[in-house]
Amino acid sequence: MSATITPTSHIYSKFRGVDFSSRQDEVSFYRSPDALNMWKNYKNNSGKCVETRPDLELIKEYDDAIYGIYFYEINKILHKIVHSGTKLYDDDKVIYNNMANNKTNFFVFNDKLYIKDSVSYLVYDGTEVKEVDGYIPTTTISKSPSGGGQIFQDINLLTDLRKNSFVGDGKATEYILDAMQLDSSYTPKVWVNDNEVTAFTIDYETGKVTFTTAPSEPLTVGQDNVIIQFKKTTNNRSKIEKCTLSAVFDTRIFFSGNPDYPNMLWHCSLNDPSYCSDYDYYTEGVDDAKIKSIVAGNNALWVMKEPNNNDTTIFYHNPVNDENYGKIYSPTHSSISTGCVGAGINFNDDICFFSDRGMEAISGDVTTEQVIVHRSSLVDSKLLTSDGYENMLLEEWDGYLLVIIKNKVFLADSKNMSAINNNPEYEWFYWEFDKEITSTRVKNGVLYLCSDKKVYSLTKTDTNITSYWCTLSDEFEAPQYQKTTNKRGCVVDMNGEEIDVYVRTDNKEYEKINTYQNVKGYVVPRIKKKKWKALQIKFVSNKPFNLYSCTLESYVGSYVKR
Repeated sequence: MSATITPTSHIYSKFRGVDFSSRQDEVSFYRSPDALNMWKNYKNNSGKCVETRPDLELIKEYDDAIYGIYFYEINKILHKIVHSGTKLYDDDKVIYNNMANNKTNFFVFNDKLYIKDSVSYLVYDGTEVKEVDGYIPTTTISKSPSGGGQIFQDINLLTDLRKNSFVGDGKATEYILDAMQLDSSYTPKVWVNDNEVTAFTIDYETGKVTFTTAPSEPLTVGQDNVIIQFKKTTNNRSKIEKCTLSAVFDTRIFFSGNPDYPNMLWHCSLNDPSYCSDYDYYTEGVDDAKIKSIVAGNNALWVMKEPNNNDTTIFYHNPVNDENYGKIYSPTHSSISTGCVGAGINFNDDICFFSDRGMEAISGDVTTEQVIVHRSSLVDSKLLTSDGYENMLLEEWDGYLLVIIKNKVFLADSKNMSAINNNPEYEWFYWEFDKEITSTRVKNGVLYLCSDKKVYSLTKTDTNITSYWCTLSDEFEAPQYQKTTNKRGCVVDMNGEEIDVYVRTDNKEYEKINTYQNVKGYVVPRIKKKKWKALQIKFVSNKPFNLYSCTLESYVGSYVKR
């Protein structure tokens, strides 16, 4: 009586994501070595299956290329702001006509929307768009007519205007300003005892104002009562206007990315994006390697520079109260020498950046020694070879970090991490669009993607879209033995309108087993394969589908013949 041979069962389920890193026979049962346009929808299916991603749904088409989109809410009214060509739109209305053809940077501060296109620095309050009017500082106070006084406020990079404040003596008619070689195209403004006066002349070369009648003494002894506003051209405004990066930190806006000052960082004054002191800047390192990203998180502002020949590429800033200068943010170099090639982001309190090795995270805060830990081993082989890697877009959506490189999207899953080489790393999915994505935004849980002249939302579910999921090339823990499938031993739990099931053995071409229509549960593909070393199953559809699990039974036979 012959012995009964018991088949071996393998269950592919509880799918986590893709694994492009290993040989196919090293991929886990719950990952795919080759999958496209699939993901885990935690909202609809609680992540119990992998399913086809949503498709692009056209929202609006504009006349020119789109460089940025933002949703700005003020007074309970939502404004959809779109930068297309040289125009800035609020919904369908053109609100500004002189934008640059550059990627737009937006941020909201004190309920106002600030807009930077690396040429202009604009502000919008829901009614009017205008150039940011730089706060006019009073650079010297308590001056006598002959000069002196006390230094009060710094020059503002965003304006060439400044003020001097004097104490009148009722006798002197000549008042000396704290600057010479003034801008002769500007007529100074003068106030005496809060009343504007015009009976004066000015020597622009020496910075001297001569009154027809001497200003009176102040009503309160020693109180400034003469204010002179003048202009001295410095061309400093472009230092901020040309910046391509911004970050909100410690109730200030930090700016960087000016190509003329690649390793410089500026910030505005407390709660005032219209005032950037000419002293509030920092040099990040001794080299000119450019700053690629600035990220706020873990009680610090992190500055990430491109790779260079020096030891440090990552700096951080903490607020410190200085007796003379108030709050300052001097840079401190980290212990990290790996440079940022792509971009950086605070992804759910994980400070990350993309190096020439993939996604890195900073482990350790400002009180400890910082090291980097890798986060993208599962997709590096495809991620790092993507054309345009250095110009990636990063967007957080539905618990995922979307790494967008032209038409490719790599999704890091914050809800699913695994220990790889004793290091926690994200699980990943991979998508491809038929369009290159140029800008993104998320509002109320909806992901908006811009391509060329069009704005889309990723909301379309009734669509034709190619997606697929492959199991690992399974050797059934016996690579040296031949196997035979149990022809009734493949059971698949899936849903979909039309799903093709393919099989291949030993990395040969895929063969179609069957097409299953209007599937709502289990099907039994009849896989008849003999004398194979490794077997792989592929599920493909041009319609959205869900895949929950697949069970495969095989008999292990004799040694593989050489």
